[in-house]
Amino acid sequence: MNPDDFADAFDAHVDGALEWLSDNGAAVFDLFDELLKGLYQAVYWLFSLAPFPVMALLIGLLAWYLTRHLRFAIGAALALGLCAVMGLWAETMSTLALVLTATLLALAVGIPLGVAAGLSAPLKRLFEPVLDLIQTLPPYIYLLPAIALLGYGTATALVATFIVAVPPVLRLTALGISMTPKVFLELGHASGTSAWQQFFKIRLPFALPSIMTGVNQSLMMAFGMVVIAGIVGSGGLGEVIYGAIRTLDIARSINAAIAIVILTLILDRLAQSTTRTTRRVGHDTH
Repeated sequence: MNPDDFADAFDAHVDGALEWLSDNGAAVFDLFDELLKGLYQAVYWLFSLAPFPVMALLIGLLAWYLTRHLRFAIGAALALGLCAVMGLWAETMSTLALVLTATLLALAVGIPLGVAAGLSAPLKRLFEPVLDLIQTLPPYIYLLPAIALLGYGTATALVATFIVAVPPVLRLTALGISMTPKVFLELGHASGTSAWQQFFKIRLPFALPSIMTGVNQSLMMAFGMVVIAGIVGSGGLGEVIYGAIRTLDIARSINAAIAIVILTLILDRLAQSTTRTTRRVGHDTH
């Protein structure tokens, strides 16, 4: 078989598999689509409850509470106000809801799997090539099968964003769990602690800083998918940028890019502050 024949046969099998899944699993994928959309809409509704001045003030207060830097808190509130002035408040909140929803789903899957991988060396070796593959492939790859099975819309964007957000937190959780000093584990074993007690009192405190770093990295990876997800009708700032590119509306695309930068910087700073606090708590525990 020459290379062209092999490629054609492989492509035919992939297309056939997607068609079979779409035809035979339509009810399952429709339910999955509705669940993802419902989760996203619930988060978006929460962020849309208050008018933008109130929401910007609340986020500013949260920034001050977590960072203890008044200038950053005021700057965060004013920067969010700028998003509203540019006419992009609804899109900014939509993007925030999309990123946080996908990140929370990634954490719900990545942290337990990371814990399991950290406790089991064979499982960790099994995960490593899969995570390498996920992080190496272009993000567009994840959009195509999701479009075929879920169609265009928020659910497809969530799935693609979820996939790219899982590897960082899974890797760093596994690293944190596996790097617990053996002397502390031996001391705990000698003290008669159970496996669960060792996990919660020894392994988890040591691993928390690494886990929180993974949370921060997953959040940043999710933001990296915002613009790409706009291609599939995700809504929010990604769709604004994609639409502006198609119509060559440079000014609007720059406004949306500024709003994305504002959101990214605020959430990154908040996540870093939480990570530093976790490290201090961990050191105090040790």
